[in-house]
Amino acid sequence: MTVPQVCVCYLTRRTPTGEFQVLLGRKKRGLGLGNIVGLGGKLERGETAVDAAVREIEEESGLVVEAQNLVPLGVLTYLFPHRDSWSQVSTVFVCSEWTGTPRESDELNPEWFAVAALPVKDMWDDAKHWLPGVLDGAPAHATFTFGPDLKTVVPNA
Repeated sequence: MTVPQVCVCYLTRRTPTGEFQVLLGRKKRGLGLGNIVGLGGKLERGETAVDAAVREIEEESGLVVEAQNLVPLGVLTYLFPHRDSWSQVSTVFVCSEWTGTPRESDELNPEWFAVAALPVKDMWDDAKHWLPGVLDGAPAHATFTFGPDLKTVVPNA
């Protein structure tokens, strides 16, 4: 089985008061429904992770990013042994330059969150393990295996 390739991008900004924020959104359909997630999705045939990130950001938020402004910060593997079709490999990007104003899409409703108070309880269980570091500039290369509940990360064997 070929594991689907996906991408996720975390857009960041500083408010006028200096607060560091990240753009996330509550998933409105599909895998992860109800979770707060970063912008991104599956790579289409012939697409690179960078191409997919640029496309997905615009589709999901209306924002336009330039490929050269995406900073690659890792590759994460997600294993769902109790539902193989959910397993995937995700390229992670961070970006602090874009144009436009975030708008709701049929995929998600984008919202700015303080990085100091990430809503990890409403995100996939793995996010607490790596997202704070990535937003601080530390690369993440890890594999996460989800248990029978399809929500909780279990120790890798």
